[in-house]
Amino acid sequence: MTTTTSAPAAAPFGRALCAMITPFTEAGALDLDGAQRLADRLVSEGCDGLVLSGTTGESPTTTDAEKAALVRAVREAVGDRASIVAGVGTADTRHTVELALEAEKAGADGLLVVAPYYSRPPQDAVEAHFREIADASGLPLALYDIPGRTGTRIEPDTMIRLAEHPRIVAVKDCAYDLLGTQKVLAGTELAYYAGCDEYVLALYAIGASGYISTVANVAPRQFRAILDTFDAGDTAEAARRQQRAVPLIELMMSAGLPGAVTAKAVLGALGLPAGPVRPPLRPADPARIDGLLAAYERLVAA
Repeated sequence: MTTTTSAPAAAPFGRALCAMITPFTEAGALDLDGAQRLADRLVSEGCDGLVLSGTTGESPTTTDAEKAALVRAVREAVGDRASIVAGVGTADTRHTVELALEAEKAGADGLLVVAPYYSRPPQDAVEAHFREIADASGLPLALYDIPGRTGTRIEPDTMIRLAEHPRIVAVKDCAYDLLGTQKVLAGTELAYYAGCDEYVLALYAIGASGYISTVANVAPRQFRAILDTFDAGDTAEAARRQQRAVPLIELMMSAGLPGAVTAKAVLGALGLPAGPVRPPLRPADPARIDGLLAAYERLVAA
């Protein structure tokens, strides 16, 4: 059944974004050549933007210098074909500001800033943290709400206040709070990006701008097709495409291993740039890799 849908929501960084892994050499060093090749592939296969040095990019174990070098290398590889959003969030406001300024200097188009983690600051302190970072840099900023990892929610009312800042323009939503998401969508012009792959179509259908996907590292065309089919008005086919991705999403994101591990396992098995993960992460075992590859092959063959 084909229906008419409204125009897509404003998307400051594009609609289809990949939370890109950070390739390493077998010795564990930053692989800038591999990052450029992977970035070029992702953009060629439908990604409007790349998020670098997020959790999927193993930001906790890359240095500040490596983060800046990665932005410069990927910028050189993709030119103006895609936006580059740099993950700069830390638990330290001062350090986050430093990373934001370095990302801007290196050529990023935007910043992804996670809520301060572990210390669990109250909401007025969370708000002040984001305002200080947005004031320090000239780049647009996306709030990253993932309380399951940080221990700190960016409450909807806090987001509504932060939306008044001219450089706070977007949200990566991993809060699993559909009511709160709709409250912010209704009360602001913030661009919402689904940060959980199983929510791509659900959030897009209620006014989100697109997604920031880990699974898109290995299946960029298939995830882009969910949005394109919905925009074309075939909502039933968009739902089928989302559902066909569920087995791979489950194995990559909900089966006990971090997305950085599972994405690198699939990419490595396909002969694409990836390399090992850095400790404390450990590689997927052969049986898990076989299961991931089987799910991947079923999705791309569908």
